[in-house]
Parts: sequence; C-alpha cells; structure tokens
Amino acid sequence: MTNIIVIAVLLVIIGVAAGYVIKEKKSGKKCIGCPHGGSCNGCAACDKEEE
Repeated sequence: MTNIIVIAVLLVIIGVAAGYVIKEKKSGKKCIGCPHGGSCNGCAACDKEEE
C-alpha cells in the first residue's frame, strides 16, 4: 500500500512539472527559468552572461 502512495505522489509531481513546461513553451518562452524573464533569444544569451 505504501508503494502505491509513493508512486502516486511521484506521478503527481512529474505531471505538474510537465504541465508547467508545456504551458511555458506554449506561451513562447525559449528558456524556462531564464533570468531575462523570457526576453532572451534562446540559451545563447544566457550562456554569454556566464562567461
């Protein structure tokens, strides 16, 4: 019974994370979690800042 509960919790967490990624991609963000607030042209802008 415990295994079923653990599996259910993990599936819910993975489902919520996948839903967030899909929602953000549909809204046009190229880099999810980008510090530029979605205004960069892709991860290349994020990589330049790290150098």
